Amino acid sequence: MSLTNTTGRLRYVAPLLLIVAVAACSKQEEAAPATTPAAATPAAPPPPAVSAEVQAMDADALREAATKALRENRIYAPGGDNAMEYYLALRDKLPNDPGVTSALTDLMPYTLIAAEQSIAREEFSEAQRLSAIIEKADPKAPALPRLQQSIAAAQQAVAQRAVTDDAKSKADEEARLKEQQRLAQQAEQQRAAEAAAAQQLAQQQEAARQEAARQEAERQAAAQREAAERQAAAARAAVPAAAPAQTLRAVSTPAPRYPPEALRSGTQGEVLVEITVGTDGSVTNARVVRATPARVFDREALNAVRRWRFEPLDAPVTTRRTIGFNPGS
Repeated sequence: MSLTNTTGRLRYVAPLLLIVAVAACSKQEEAAPATTPAAATPAAPPPPAVSAEVQAMDADALREAATKALRENRIYAPGGDNAMEYYLALRDKLPNDPGVTSALTDLMPYTLIAAEQSIAREEFSEAQRLSAIIEKADPKAPALPRLQQSIAAAQQAVAQRAVTDDAKSKADEEARLKEQQRLAQQAEQQRAAEAAAAQQLAQQQEAARQEAARQEAERQAAAQREAAERQAAAARAAVPAAAPAQTLRAVSTPAPRYPPEALRSGTQGEVLVEITVGTDGSVTNARVVRATPARVFDREALNAVRRWRFEPLDAPVTTRRTIGFNPGS
């Protein structure tokens, strides 16, 4: 399945995911004990937006990894193994691929929400990593300056809070724990919604695959029928026809009119017609036995043979004639 199709289906289920995406990064904190805020101690420099291992992958591997990450709901995390990094690396290799650009556009809201949630949980290294991803995806993203300011402001607020008295620190901690509980509840709701959306996307992809397989099977069956018809026609043509009781002598056989559309497109072909010549030498009946290509030259071939004239006969005679159509002739 093409990347365009995948990103189109991602856009189809995006509203469902956005309903509960506000808790995207709180999944791993449900059982975590209360700890001292990470920003209270010096944090290690955040990793690059795209890891070196991801950058080293080729385009095909990146496309496959991105599709798998989407299927497993790894939109922006963990670092080094998520859809956003794979698509960013793929865009570096294929800058003009509209499917990659569309995928990054669709996934940006989830990454932004995750960054804001990381700030709320005071996970500034994660927030900075996600901010770097957003900046690489779109350096002019309207939310980027606000996000960076929020990170800096939140870090400063945490540092200031660290020097307050014990009573205020305890109150702040209790508020943070309540926020974690709220985010944990929202995360549970999000996981259920994301699982439902992923299942719906998988069903749509499977339906598209089955439809493509059905169309391919129909095409092959049609090709087999056409080949069988050609073989049967060749077999009939190989059988010697019975000698006619009388010899047809043409008086007038005007050429058929070339269909304008076929002439403009340079289409050529032939039509095998069966005609019955009456005793007065006129064509009393005509039908198409075989036409290549089908239904392109049939009408003009029949119109032409119906105007043919032969010398009078003692009895009607039925015969077959092949009429060729060649735009260069």
